[in-house]
Amino acid sequence: MTGSHFRRRTPRGPLVLDTRELGRRPGSMRLVRAQAELPADLGTEMMWVPAGASVTLDLRLESVIEGVLVSGSVVAPLRGECARCLDDVSEVSMVEFRELFYYPDRAVDLGDDEDARVLIDDHADIEPVVRDALVLNLPLSPICRPDCAGLCVDCGVRLDDVEPGHSHARSDPRWAALSALAGSGATGTEKGRTDPHESKEKE
Repeated sequence: MTGSHFRRRTPRGPLVLDTRELGRRPGSMRLVRAQAELPADLGTEMMWVPAGASVTLDLRLESVIEGVLVSGSVVAPLRGECARCLDDVSEVSMVEFRELFYYPDRAVDLGDDEDARVLIDDHADIEPVVRDALVLNLPLSPICRPDCAGLCVDCGVRLDDVEPGHSHARSDPRWAALSALAGSGATGTEKGRTDPHESKEKE
């Protein structure tokens, strides 16, 4: 890590924790229970935490020799689309995380470790940690309920909304091709057929 890494401004935001009262005394601890708004959407195309959503934090800040260990949980509302029927899905996600924020003088020994979190003016910006924890916990294929039947592949209606036995008559393309060949063969025979009596009359 370079020296310029530590000359950044004091972070500001709803997910920035002030650790000054811990006083760099190993073993000192503080509990933080609060609510904060996420500044932007985070997630995938199928499931996400809406921008401006209020998340609930239940954290433990503990001073250790290297820095401040932040651990706890975050609860956030989720919005998305059912992977089967595309209906809206609403859920609540609760994830736990644990991250060490190094004191700047301790972080120097880490070299060029880009993944290391560093305290800036005794403030810990946990937004990247919270974002990573929430996104990694999102379902890849959310569903509105376990027995969702999905959509009809022919007309696109929700199969849970139609009568039992909903189906569409479909002809097998292999039989259609055979029928076309049979029809063309019969036509060719009709055109090529001659009446033997007619040929004798011409003779």
